[in-house]
Amino acid sequence: MLRWQQAVDRFSKGIAVLTAILMLLMLVNIFYDVVMRYFFRSSSIGMQELEWHLFAAMFLLGIASTLQAEGHVRVDIIYDKLSARAQAWIDSLGVVFFLWPFCALVAWYGYDFALESYHLGETSGDPGGLSHRWIIKSMIPISAVCLAVSGLGMLLKNLIQLRNKA
Repeated sequence: MLRWQQAVDRFSKGIAVLTAILMLLMLVNIFYDVVMRYFFRSSSIGMQELEWHLFAAMFLLGIASTLQAEGHVRVDIIYDKLSARAQAWIDSLGVVFFLWPFCALVAWYGYDFALESYHLGETSGDPGGLSHRWIIKSMIPISAVCLAVSGLGMLLKNLIQLRNKA
């Protein structure tokens, strides 16, 4: 079980690296856009749209790596006063009864959302905007799956802790 948990954590850390790369790409994109706009009096709608596409992908994928790093907000007033065993139970039950059903719903409906965009050949409504809008829409179900996998890592970590404390 420990090897599985470590493999899932490596996956989540890989997502964190991808998120960092997306942030760097977004910064380069914004820098380019600012230089073009203020020094050359030129701008590109496609580059401006790419900014929010990169931001959306960065945010959506960052959710999974934040869960792995235990960076999400929780009600620490109660949680911190509990024993490690009780915290492990709360986290485990939260993954099974709240996180995974939420991820399943987002992945299910997000898949249909992206698929419909693909079949329609949806593009930007702005002239010069980006085509293939389904690519960014597909990040919704992809991020839900990544979050579910990170939840598996959290569950395995807590089950290992519960087994060792028994």
